[in-house]
Amino acid sequence: MNVYLAIILAIILGQYFLELIVESSNIRHAKATLPEEFSDVYSPEDYKKSQNYLKEKTRFSLTTETILTVITILFILSGGFNFVDQLARSLDMGPIPTGLVFSAILLLAIQALSIPFAAYHTFTIEAKYGFNKTTIKTFILDRIKSWIIAAIILGIAFCAILWFFEKTGGLAWFYCWIGLTLMQLFLVFIAPVLILPLFNKYIPLEQGDLKQAIEDYAKVQNFKLQGIFKMDGSRRSTKSNAFFTGFGKFKRIALFDTLIEKHTTEELVSVIAHEIGHYSKKHIIKDLLISILTNGLMLLILSKFINNPGLFAAFRMEKLSIYASLFFFSFLYTPINLIISILGNVLSRKHEFEADAYAIETYGKPQAFIAALKKLSVNNLSNLTPHPLKVFLEYSHPPVLQRIRAIKQVKQLLK
Repeated sequence: MNVYLAIILAIILGQYFLELIVESSNIRHAKATLPEEFSDVYSPEDYKKSQNYLKEKTRFSLTTETILTVITILFILSGGFNFVDQLARSLDMGPIPTGLVFSAILLLAIQALSIPFAAYHTFTIEAKYGFNKTTIKTFILDRIKSWIIAAIILGIAFCAILWFFEKTGGLAWFYCWIGLTLMQLFLVFIAPVLILPLFNKYIPLEQGDLKQAIEDYAKVQNFKLQGIFKMDGSRRSTKSNAFFTGFGKFKRIALFDTLIEKHTTEELVSVIAHEIGHYSKKHIIKDLLISILTNGLMLLILSKFINNPGLFAAFRMEKLSIYASLFFFSFLYTPINLIISILGNVLSRKHEFEADAYAIETYGKPQAFIAALKKLSVNNLSNLTPHPLKVFLEYSHPPVLQRIRAIKQVKQLLK
């Protein structure tokens, strides 16, 4: 057997069985008894509902992953990539247009395959537990918009990478890195004002006690607010959240309308204080720099596998190409990406604790912040007791009980 094929199959199956172990362990680890900390906000019935939600989501996820893994392996072993390549080459265009056609066929096939799973999750599971507010029209339009945006952004990036590797020799990975970094920075600035509004309405928060409280807090922290917006999250789901996005005059804080409906002013200002904490602690810039560096590492490693005959033989390809190299390399990069993701999550959880502490130290309402975290967990039917392995591998935020304990410790230190 081709060595690369053996490695790729081992990676695909290893990733699948790792997920199987993690998700199965996570279900078994879920506590049937409601944690004491949540006894004031969670009824036994609703807690049981959250357990059932966890189990149903997990089983569906594993079923989906099983089907996709089998399809992927069969596609590789049957020479599916070579069939698509022959189809793209039959149009008799240059290497870049051929690469775009090759990529478009594969990506559209992946999207078409994912639609039934996404629809079932949205209209069956999420609806069953009272979350779904997405209409079929919105579901379809979301995907069309996503495809158009992806076609533009990924198309430009893909063409640039192909051109650099075709024309610039050994330093191609470096030029690609510079180009992708510039595009990434550009998207960070324009996404809040051009891309996100394509999916949701962002309405400036109206005058009132909440806006005044947020502005008063921001003024004390010498934080220049460029915009506080209410987002129509209820258009798709009853789940709630808040986020901070953008830089400079493009930065904005967005609150889901569902969040505003279910929380007090003090709770909401605590959430805002947490988001401002990320900005004040330079977490957003640090995350961006790490992303840029990891992109450089990925491109450097990629450059070592461009037009590798052994790698192409593993996929039963008849001809070499830079565009196919990008797809084949993604399989080999999976273990490295997993390690980077784990390290990123470790850092992200640290940042969350720091932002929590910032909110307590600057706003001084620990009970309000704890109440906000509890309500968010209850409203979203979050898993209160995830398995440590699940947390280590996948959680960008610490489990809510850990966050509450940490907040209480900060409260004690401030006395």
